[in-house]
Amino acid sequence: VQLQASGGGLVQPGGSLRLSCAASGFTMDYYAIGWFRQAPGREREGVLCVSVSGGTTYYGDSVKGRFTISRDDAKSTVYVKVNSLKPEDTAVYYCAAKKWSCAVDADQYDYWGQGTLVTVSS
Repeated sequence: VQLQASGGGLVQPGGSLRLSCAASGFTMDYYAIGWFRQAPGREREGVLCVSVSGGTTYYGDSVKGRFTISRDDAKSTVYVKVNSLKPEDTAVYYCAAKKWSCAVDADQYDYWGQGTLVTVSS
């Protein structure tokens, strides 16, 4: 079982990125995929999640209108398009899989990716 997060990098404020989370070793169709992030010196926090049916749950208002999540079960991949990036978005972003439904509690997730670093700086 593996989740591979990718797509991070160094971007200027106001820029965009597309993060990807590729699943292998299990049937992603039955799993909600959540994204969490951890900034330097801060606790991990939930960002957003896509349900089995494709619905979006945002955890907090800071990314609403800027982050969009989608899933392609045929490719076992979830995408997050991040726009209008701010310095406070700088963090390691992790994807995680939870059976059936989304949750903000990270302890409820079954599988985790290794994280991808997003740095927003001029």
